[in-house]
Order: sequence, then C-alpha cells, then structure tokens
Amino acid sequence: MDVLRLVIIAVIPGIALSFGLYLTDRYDREPVKLLIKLFVFGMLAAIPTIFVERLLSGINIFSGYLSIAWTAFIVAGFTEEFFKRLVVMRIAYNHDAFNEKLDGIIYCAYSALGFATIENIMYVVSGYDADPYIGLYRGILSVPAHMLFAVTMGYYLSLAKFCNDSRLCSQYLSRSLVIPMLFHGIFNFILLSGIPYLLVLFIPFVAFLWFVNLKKLNRFYQESKFFGKY
Repeated sequence: MDVLRLVIIAVIPGIALSFGLYLTDRYDREPVKLLIKLFVFGMLAAIPTIFVERLLSGINIFSGYLSIAWTAFIVAGFTEEFFKRLVVMRIAYNHDAFNEKLDGIIYCAYSALGFATIENIMYVVSGYDADPYIGLYRGILSVPAHMLFAVTMGYYLSLAKFCNDSRLCSQYLSRSLVIPMLFHGIFNFILLSGIPYLLVLFIPFVAFLWFVNLKKLNRFYQESKFFGKY
C-alpha cells in the first residue's frame, strides 16, 4: 500500500469527526477560518510535544508499572493535553467568537482532532509493516478518544470563560487540564500495562467516556439552542 493511501486512511477519522462537530454546532456556528486554524495548529502542536515527550521519557527513573504509569499519565497524558489546550488558549479563548459555552468544546475538539490526525499519520505510516490494520484500530479508538478528552477540556474551559467568581474560574481552568490528563492517562495505562483485569475494564471505560462527555456536550448544546434564539 503506497504512502498516499496510508495518509488518506490516517486523516479520514479526524476529518469526519470535525465535520460532524461542525454540524452539531447548528445554532451559532463558529468561523470556519478559526476552526481550520485550530485544527492546523493542533497538528503543529505535535512538534513540541514530541520533544517534550522524549525529554520526559529520558528522565523516567521508574520500573515496572510505575514506569508505565509515568509514560501514560505524564509523558503522554500531561504533555499532549497541555499542548492541545495551549492552542485553544492562545488562538480561541479570548476570541470574539467565543460567546457561548458550546464553543469551548468545539474549539478544544478541533485542536485535539488536528493533533490526533498528525499523530495518526505518523503511527500509520511508520507502523504499517508491523500491523497493516493500525489505521483502523486507531481510527476506531485513539482518534475518538482524543475528541472525548477534548470535550471534557472544553467543558471546563467554557465554565471558566463564563464564570464571575475568580476562585472558581481558577479551579475550572485547572480541571480543564487535569481531568483530560487523567482520562488520557487511564486510557493509555490500561492498554500499555497488559494487566488482564484492567483490559477487561477497557471497553466499560471507553463507554463511560462516551456517556459522560456526550452528556456534557448535550448540556451545552441545549444551552446553545436557547442562546441561538436571541
């Protein structure tokens, strides 16, 4: 299979989910240029992420499951969520178009899907010889997972954006990084650890992620429906 076909396989999930989110935001859609910018800079965020992940991997002094936890929660979870969130904070958080709570989820999801797309390209192109179905696996699990982590991130960023209590605002900003990082870390740890009991819990955990994040998305969607009437 040539490289072009591999790249097409890698980008389809991110593009499809991005389009679906755009259609979801039906009452007050965001500027297309802003969404494209978030997606592209989400892709570019993979560059500093690679360097920081290599640095953090290099100082991993642990062994066994602690080493795996360091990789899952810090190397991947913290670093990737930090840079995806940084894109949104720099580009969209203070943008005039950020005028309702659903916007935070949309912005974070676009940044995350951009990141997931470039990550998927790297995995698919480099790992195809070892596993020709890697693009399918990641398209079903990893790319949607990045979007789900982003829903949580955007949920708390929006609460912070429209909060009048500075102390509470600070708490929401912290949660917008910490909780996605924890979700991301748990997701990776289950897969990396190879612990049979944890692997049994993987599907229920993914179902839990879908349940809680669709609930968050629907809450702000309903508010957007009301917001769009005025």
